[in-house]
Amino acid sequence: MGLDDKLDNNAQNASGKIKEAAGKATGDEEMQAEGKGDQMGANLKQAGEKVKDAFKN
Repeated sequence: MGLDDKLDNNAQNASGKIKEAAGKATGDEEMQAEGKGDQMGANLKQAGEKVKDAFKN
């Protein structure tokens, strides 16, 4: 996995956590769900990168 990809995934995950927390704090269920979605997307991307790395070796 490239360093840029790892940083992007971590940034997306952190952003998702912030959105989720803000949604909980304000009672905005849509924002909370969007934050969870961002986190899941980041985790899926990271898993895909790990699979690609496994096949490279």
